[in-house]
Amino acid sequence: MAELHDLTALEQGAAVAAGEVSSAELVEHYLDRIERLDDVGAFVTVTAEQARERARSLTPIDRAAPGDGPLRGVPTAIKDLNLTAGVRTTFGSAAYDDFVPEVSDGVVLSMEAAGLVSLGKTATPEFGSPCYTEPD
Repeated sequence: MAELHDLTALEQGAAVAAGEVSSAELVEHYLDRIERLDDVGAFVTVTAEQARERARSLTPIDRAAPGDGPLRGVPTAIKDLNLTAGVRTTFGSAAYDDFVPEVSDGVVLSMEAAGLVSLGKTATPEFGSPCYTEPD
């Protein structure tokens, strides 16, 4: 098998479904890469323990619920513009450095329903404008 990070999200989902790799293994792979390679500041908040817990909580594929999608168990990141319950959400603004929403927005809920595993929040320009990101 190619390096896990060289696989597309759909290929990773297929590997999880086939039992070739577990969601927990994918999560650890990406957390290691974040720790080693995130010198550009892509992640503003890493939710390592939440990601590990979510990966462990996913039922094995042979007991999966009907309708589980092709991305079930695949790690992802959420832009820091989306409300994520219990996870600091700054909208790229110092004014929101300590804001932790109690609810998730529709995008995050849809990602969770699809079985994706969030590794954390990625950098964004303040309030999403302009359409490119330059870290401090």
